[in-house]
Amino acid sequence: MSQGIDKMSSLIIQECNNLKAMLLAKNKCYGNSALDPMRIFSRSDPVEQIKVRIDDKLSRLAKGSGEETEDVEQDLLGYLILLRVAKRLVRSESTNDRA
Repeated sequence: MSQGIDKMSSLIIQECNNLKAMLLAKNKCYGNSALDPMRIFSRSDPVEQIKVRIDDKLSRLAKGSGEETEDVEQDLLGYLILLRVAKRLVRSESTNDRA
């Protein structure tokens, strides 16, 4: 049983490391576009924009489209992480505004 737990722990670590590497690489490549968008067409705040991206990914996942050219599941996980980060930044900024 311990061997199964060790293997599972190793796989979880590997998946988390892969997700972290993907997020950091995309952030380096695209800049901080998810949390600080250019706002050319949309004036929505970053939290709402990330939610729209999550909706798009869920739609692709449900339809089974896009999987041949992208890792929809990993992208979805990445957007969920970015959503949590964006919400933390909003809370932090509102706390700093009150100080």
